[in-house]
Amino acid sequence: MTRTFYRAAVLALGTLLVLGRWGGAEAIEIQRVVSPGGIEAWLVEDHKNPIITLSASFKGGAAADPDGKEGLADMVAALLDEGAGPYDSEAFRRQLEHRVISLGFNAGRDGFGARLQTLTEHSETAFELLRLAMTEPRFDPEPVERIRAQIVSSLKRSATRPQTIASRTWWRAAFPDHPYGRPDGGTADSIARISTADLKAFAGRVLTRDQMEIGVVGDIDPERLGLLLDRTFGPLPDTPAPTPPEAAELSAAGETFVVEQAVPQSVVVFGHRGIPRDDPDRFAAAILMEIMAGGFGSRLTEEIREKRGLTYGIYAYSLPLDGAQMVMGGVSTRNDKVAETIRLVRELWAEMAENGPTEQEMRDAKTYINGSFPMQLTSSAPIAGMLVSLQRNNRPLDYLEDRPERIDSVTMEDLRRVAKRLFHADELTFVVVGQPKDLKATAPVPEPRS
Repeated sequence: MTRTFYRAAVLALGTLLVLGRWGGAEAIEIQRVVSPGGIEAWLVEDHKNPIITLSASFKGGAAADPDGKEGLADMVAALLDEGAGPYDSEAFRRQLEHRVISLGFNAGRDGFGARLQTLTEHSETAFELLRLAMTEPRFDPEPVERIRAQIVSSLKRSATRPQTIASRTWWRAAFPDHPYGRPDGGTADSIARISTADLKAFAGRVLTRDQMEIGVVGDIDPERLGLLLDRTFGPLPDTPAPTPPEAAELSAAGETFVVEQAVPQSVVVFGHRGIPRDDPDRFAAAILMEIMAGGFGSRLTEEIREKRGLTYGIYAYSLPLDGAQMVMGGVSTRNDKVAETIRLVRELWAEMAENGPTEQEMRDAKTYINGSFPMQLTSSAPIAGMLVSLQRNNRPLDYLEDRPERIDSVTMEDLRRVAKRLFHADELTFVVVGQPKDLKATAPVPEPRS
């Protein structure tokens, strides 16, 4: 199925979904569960299949890494399921594999996540293994050095990739004195500096009950979930979560940086400040981003790919972080077409800011957003993640029920007003990795932070 056909199908299906909303009996019903010990989780019961899925989020990701030990959060995430409590790495993995339990951890810039999926019949063991991983991680020498070597090898491979270079350069230029400006996955040197004590300290500092969000989907009722919550998360310390990074203003607004690399195609990363996730205009911003960059049919794709053939793909998206809000994007194109591509991106930004979208664009975007959103929630893992996201963003329990109406209520006047807030052509910062022709850098490439 092509993306063009897929988008058309979603627009058609979206009309039905907007009329029927969440489909009656298939509507997602969210319950707020508070355990006897006071631990909260949001639950979507689903007893059609004997599966339970959990997602949990903690404050403190890569931005909480100590200076000089960037990549610590990622390394902890990779090691928590490599042995805990009485089980060494091999024994722990056997416990998971024999019961077909999926357990893993991940680190973002601002948060640290856990995910668990298990058959109902093995849920007692699964939740116990999760508890052990969070409260009694072993960090034994063998898995620590094995994971360290894997991370360093991956970092060395990616260090020469144009996309990695462009992304890291953009963040370094935009946030020269802020944790966001550091490589969130670390470097070979910073990973080498991380000790077992660092790993233990990070886990103890981040895996706490303070500012924790939990989402659960599947074959479990509120009473049993409450007992498992206390048993699994109750032993975590109730100490304060790491302090979020300070709010940061983006530097280098409007600058163009060029990193010379002998490649046939240049890689371009661009971005500027955006609209916060809790801003009253966030629904209008979502519609505008769909119109500008929502794949085939969007302005970026139509003007830069379809009409001019300058690239196979171009993208842009909103990225709200705790310490900053951005609109980010990227494209790859021939070296002799980079200058034209960048000029067109700026022109499209300026045109949207000045005139806003058309009525047809607004109608199509609303239908697509409302129609495609339920299609993203067709399995337990994305629903569990969505439950966590709703809590993290302080959304109400009935948010999903009200969301289509909020999208529909956005007016053309709203979109024109918000377009001026969202799109700033003169503030777009570009980083180009390649040998672009007829494009001059306006600022020197910032040196990597030590």
